[in-house]
Amino acid sequence: MGQLEPQKNIYAVIDLGSNSFHMLIAKSIAGGLQTIGRVKRKVRLAAGLDENNLLSTEAMQRGWECLALFAERLQDIPKANITIVATATLRLATNADEFKEKAEQILAHKINVISGELEARTIYKGVAHTSSCSGRQLVIDIGGASTEVVIGKGFDALHYKSLNMGCVTYLERYFKDCQLNNANFNAAIKAARVVIDDIAPSYKVVGWEVASGASGTVQAIQEIMVAQSLDETLSLGKLNKIKKQSIAYGTIAELDLPGLSEERRLVFVSGLAILIALFEAFEIDKMGLAGGALREGVLYNMIPEFHNHDIRKRTVDGLMSRYHVDQKQANRVAELASHLAAQVSQQWPLFNNSGLPLLKAIAQLHEIGLLIEYKQYQKHTAYILENTDMPGFSQSEHKIIAAVANAHRSDLQKNVFEYLGCHAQLTQYVTRLLRIAVILSMRRQDDVLPKLVLTVNNDALTLIFENDWLKAHPLMASELQQESKQQAKAGWKFIVK
Repeated sequence: MGQLEPQKNIYAVIDLGSNSFHMLIAKSIAGGLQTIGRVKRKVRLAAGLDENNLLSTEAMQRGWECLALFAERLQDIPKANITIVATATLRLATNADEFKEKAEQILAHKINVISGELEARTIYKGVAHTSSCSGRQLVIDIGGASTEVVIGKGFDALHYKSLNMGCVTYLERYFKDCQLNNANFNAAIKAARVVIDDIAPSYKVVGWEVASGASGTVQAIQEIMVAQSLDETLSLGKLNKIKKQSIAYGTIAELDLPGLSEERRLVFVSGLAILIALFEAFEIDKMGLAGGALREGVLYNMIPEFHNHDIRKRTVDGLMSRYHVDQKQANRVAELASHLAAQVSQQWPLFNNSGLPLLKAIAQLHEIGLLIEYKQYQKHTAYILENTDMPGFSQSEHKIIAAVANAHRSDLQKNVFEYLGCHAQLTQYVTRLLRIAVILSMRRQDDVLPKLVLTVNNDALTLIFENDWLKAHPLMASELQQESKQQAKAGWKFIVK
């Protein structure tokens, strides 16, 4: 067999982190990026650093073995589409060149050991390309040997710093005896505060609207909170509660918090201690999980057509293209839904709760499931959206979109959105408006509707048509009457006049 031709639209990023080595492989498709491969190995490179920052042979060997696995997958990717970056441990190690030389032979590719500042800026870029935030955003990434703290806006990092502390180095320093007690935790928190307190005042002066965590620690905490039926927003109170629960286990070996994965267990408590110190020093009120970080930042840097683009629009357009959505109809429903939302915006503050962009997005995507079959297409749409990466939309927004997709037609049940907790009300409003817009657009033609008015009184919606238009359009009248009964089943009032 001849050698296989590398695929020009496939890209690979390898991140030699201090805790794990990661390989991300993505395909540029339909104006977006589709992840087609991820390989992650716990190497714990930082654990091999001694007090003189000399990297042990054992740690280097672990790294080389991992890279030999990665090398196999890189053979099929054009060299120009591969970027390999190394972070804190190889910045610190006095014998980093020895590791790097052999690693480059194994991978047949150059390794860039990036500065802490460049790492912080690239992490921010990864977050900016995968999450949507209109104002200033504080981004924190706790790595194995360094922690990056960035304030940025749009795609630009404004303030960025790489701090010399991480979950692997702090594990070796403050939890070496593997005991879980107040003394160990407090020593780690105190040490982290010394590092953070230098920069915290200037960051607080700049300020931010949203705080996002881009690290495995934040993801692990969210998974623990979900297992305890809490919402996914992090707060200092929740972190201290998890610290207390962790101490109750006595040792790291015994640590078995519901939702905590085995691979995260070892470095979890040191990461938690650093995160508590960050919450305290920056007086962070609440934090969510970012969609991407360093690898995504490197990836988006490699592909020029993705620079400075509306991320949500890119995601929605890519999905519409991939699933052959009728774009005219999608935009027709989106415009009509937005028009209805504008009429009830005083009583339903959709605009303040980011409801309008979600309403528009789901209106444009609601027919994705038609590619599978018509009868249950709303369920197919919901399934596809639920199981697809949606850069630009937060985790909770992603859940709302999937929930509305599933409920935008056919039968409704009482308390249908109860499982969404604090997002249930917004999801109900978006669903009700979308259902009406879909029915009103059923002829799939422009200019077939008369002037209509939607009013709301105590959550009861009234749709008023001019003159006797409904008498002349019995199918539409019948569909709207059916809809009134469906909404009544869910406990919502919808009147058509």
